[in-house]
Amino acid sequence: MATLEDIVRTRDIGIMAHIDAGKTTTTERILFYTGITHRIGEVHDGAAVMDYMPQEQERGITITAAATTCYWREHRINIIDTPGHVDFTVEVERSLRVLDGAIAVFDAVSGVEPQSETVWRQADRYRVPRVAFVNKLDRVGATLELTVNMLRERLGAHPIVVQLPIGLEGAFEGVIDLLEMQALHFDGEHGEIVRADPLTPDSEYFEAAREARVALVEALAEVDAELEELYLSDEGANVTAQTLREGLRRATVSGRGVPVLCGSSLKNKGVQPLLDAVVDYLPSPRDLPPVDAEVVDAGGPTGETTARRPIHGDPFLALAFKVLYDPHRGPLVFFRVYSGKAKIKDAVWNVTRARKERLQKILQVHANKTQEIDTVGPGDIAAAVGLKFTATGDTLVLADDAQRVVLAGMQIPEPVIFRSIEPKTASDQKGLDEALERFQREDPSFKVRQDADSGQTLVCGQGELHLEVIIDRLLREHRLDVHVGRPQVAYRETISVPVDRELEYVREIGGKRQYAKLTLRFEPVGRGEGNAFVDALPPSTAPSGARSSALRGGPDGKPGLDRVFLTAIRESVSDGMTRGPLLGFPVEDVRVTLVHAVAHDQESSEASFRAAASMATMEGLEAARPVLLEPIMAIDVVVPQDFTGSVVSDLNGRRGRVMGMEAAPGSRPDSHAGSHPGSHPGQGGNQIVKAEVPLAAMVGYATELRSATQGRAAYSMHYSHNAEVSAEVQASIVQRLRGY
Repeated sequence: MATLEDIVRTRDIGIMAHIDAGKTTTTERILFYTGITHRIGEVHDGAAVMDYMPQEQERGITITAAATTCYWREHRINIIDTPGHVDFTVEVERSLRVLDGAIAVFDAVSGVEPQSETVWRQADRYRVPRVAFVNKLDRVGATLELTVNMLRERLGAHPIVVQLPIGLEGAFEGVIDLLEMQALHFDGEHGEIVRADPLTPDSEYFEAAREARVALVEALAEVDAELEELYLSDEGANVTAQTLREGLRRATVSGRGVPVLCGSSLKNKGVQPLLDAVVDYLPSPRDLPPVDAEVVDAGGPTGETTARRPIHGDPFLALAFKVLYDPHRGPLVFFRVYSGKAKIKDAVWNVTRARKERLQKILQVHANKTQEIDTVGPGDIAAAVGLKFTATGDTLVLADDAQRVVLAGMQIPEPVIFRSIEPKTASDQKGLDEALERFQREDPSFKVRQDADSGQTLVCGQGELHLEVIIDRLLREHRLDVHVGRPQVAYRETISVPVDRELEYVREIGGKRQYAKLTLRFEPVGRGEGNAFVDALPPSTAPSGARSSALRGGPDGKPGLDRVFLTAIRESVSDGMTRGPLLGFPVEDVRVTLVHAVAHDQESSEASFRAAASMATMEGLEAARPVLLEPIMAIDVVVPQDFTGSVVSDLNGRRGRVMGMEAAPGSRPDSHAGSHPGSHPGQGGNQIVKAEVPLAAMVGYATELRSATQGRAAYSMHYSHNAEVSAEVQASIVQRLRGY
């Protein structure tokens, strides 16, 4: 069993960045230098250990977050390599939810790219300390300053540069450690030998390094009180390397500063100092405050919270963050332990789903390979065999614990695109249903629903690539050949005016009279605020009459509608919001207020109030002038200046709105570096056109952009928000989708 010292020597980290910034390449070097692998797997060869899915190897991208464990300087480092493509952002979301620290990798030519910004905000939301690694300094157009400035200006971070590159582009040969004032060179076939040469005053880089070290101390003093005091004293000019390390650790763990390192993973330069930074600056489970969990009783969450510390003595508490199906073992549930310990064969209680399960086996995972272990404790990331009902975001405690608690879940993005799907033969229908159910459990951002009008099965995801991978997996893993419809946009619906809807439900069912009466108010709220249900019944307005009682005693002793009736109304309204009156898409950004209710002592039931609320919701939404919402994508198009006008014109023709233009990082207006094959779009006289465009207008854009710019432009996009469509466009969409 892990000791307290073992917990202090544990680092749970993720590697995150924009697609093609070098996350997986960096991870492969980490595994090689820590002795986990004996050869370096390259992404471009389809041989990366962490990209083990066939779809990843063929496309050269990471699709699913892969976990592994390695050791450096007697510290255990649990690593999760996350995807960079926007379609798989949920993999980053659920990884960051359980990590204590992260390495943010940036391309030295492009700096902070759109998806870098997205994952950085995700890390901000979960308060994950991080270090920055500026990669690819060997590429043409690479600079360290670009990324540092963008970290400060675009991400609002406080970068603290702790290394300088020795040379750039083709001349890049190593890094300067500003703490120790050493030049680090990486010798050997794979850069495995780190040669440290002290910088002397006659060295070519000494003066630049001295100035950079002064800037490091100043930047650290701005966010660390102890360093500030030392900096302002007589000792400020001679701060030791160890003092700086301690200050950097405090600044990083608190989130006030971000150490910036640099190198080239592909060229095997700078990865070992990055591992040192993980050990020196990123937190162990013991460095972070206890995790807060909400106490749960038989009636659900109580609102009371309790703190669980990362020690063995506290009760076992874990969060499931990923489900992966193994063809031989069944579902593998990846979980992070926050407190306490558990061993194989222990019975655990899934608090989220109120189900008892058993840990048949516990596995330490290395990409797609596993090793059985007996016990897990605080800070461990492992996989469990035997959990049949547990899904992403579920909280696990031991079944015999006296107190049951639940951890906060995750923010799962709603699907923005869908396609119809059906098996080519009727005999495959059962297999298709089982496979889709399995994929939903693995990936909470993937949804399956039935179209009420056509009866078709619809698969819904985060983008075209997301659904392409799902369909490819159906064929490869399940031998299912399917018919797939064209991609369709997942619209949403909302209302534009407030309305009140009163409904009196009177029915005779089985010889017994059913009665319920209520008034609901429907009001639009701001975009992105979500749906809300408000109980606004007056505290005591019970109507007179022997058989009528609008309000009954609530659970807290105050007058109020019987709790079971109120629950029925709330659930029925929520169900009604899943299908809008225009095209049956989910309804969002609506506040529903229960302003009045009447119940009869002998004739009202849960079913009658459920039916009344359902009918009132349907009528209210129809009367409130429903409107369609469509997903709007934020687009960055990197284009040579000669083609800027045609790109802007095309975006405008797609109902897009150009938000601005700026020079691409590394652009040299007087050069034509972007005009020859193989040049990076960020070179030459290139511009970045920033725009917001409806997703519906972006189908097939990649092909058309290549054609219009002779293959010299590139673009990236990510979901931004939902926005109302114009009346003219709405009429066209409704007519098309209803088949008029």
